[in-house]
Amino acid sequence: MKLLTRRTALRRLGAIPALALTSGFPLIARAADYTLKYGNNLPVTHPLNIRAQEAAERILKESNGRVDIKIFPNNQLGGDTDMLAQVRSGGIDFFTPSALVIATLVPVAAINAVGFAFKDYNQVWSAMDGALGAHVRAAIAQRRLYAFEKMWDNGFRQTTSSKAPVNTAADMEGLKIRVPVSSLPISMFKGLGAAPASLQFSEVYSSLQTKVVDAQENPLPIIQVAKLYEVQKYCSLTNHIWDGYWFIANGRMWEGLPQDLKTIVARGINEAGLAQREDIKKLNASVQSDLEGKGLLFNQPSADSFREQLRSAGFYKEWQGRFGNEAWTLLEQAVGKLA
Repeated sequence: MKLLTRRTALRRLGAIPALALTSGFPLIARAADYTLKYGNNLPVTHPLNIRAQEAAERILKESNGRVDIKIFPNNQLGGDTDMLAQVRSGGIDFFTPSALVIATLVPVAAINAVGFAFKDYNQVWSAMDGALGAHVRAAIAQRRLYAFEKMWDNGFRQTTSSKAPVNTAADMEGLKIRVPVSSLPISMFKGLGAAPASLQFSEVYSSLQTKVVDAQENPLPIIQVAKLYEVQKYCSLTNHIWDGYWFIANGRMWEGLPQDLKTIVARGINEAGLAQREDIKKLNASVQSDLEGKGLLFNQPSADSFREQLRSAGFYKEWQGRFGNEAWTLLEQAVGKLA
């Protein structure tokens, strides 16, 4: 955070040539009172960064130049773990971790990633814009971070395979599937009878190509960008996990902003998040069409058999205990009975 003092402003003013002061044109751009850094792990062309840039420009304008948010995309400031540490320490001011990333610090933040919890986006946004989201934001606040009201979308995760489509839970039995290095998806796929292997994303393509694993799971845009259709034949729209990004701020920085600027920044970021949600919705539709054109075969299984298998395996009861009864009750109010 950069605070411009009156002394600094006067010193800069004194260094400006007389021509600039006597001209009839406003040649001097007012320096921002607050220059804030925002880091993320996505390419500059991703809808998250496009909408974040629009928000930054809007905030600069509505604050009359007092708040200038500088965006550092594509892991320029480090990996997720690095940026989470930096936003906690104040090294950066904003960060957008996925729920699974921030769950390393705030475990209940992963509750939106419970397997086969959400049927569709109506349930997602009812929960995350409602009482469940408020519960998670309160837990984040206990870590001296501020989470903006609206989550940004990362999408539902889908299952691809080189062997056969996944239509029911029985098709998961013994399936060698790559999963992220995270306890929740590992637990879920074990509960379904699969053989999950935790691998870094950089290893996914080669592991599928060499048959170290036969399947993987990711949102459709990731499947497209990573060209996984080259080493996979089937894509089952299992929608087994929904993940999103929390737009978080360093707590000390946020508390130090004047209230009028807080209002401007929050409005800009939350409304940009709503627009980004629509972007991802449209992107998913176009990506599926593109992947079909590249030869990937799609099917859309029902969640019923998967939920039943997870109940039988004790998955939901286990994670209810981990997340706590209060959070679990709020989840089930949005999606129906799970455990």
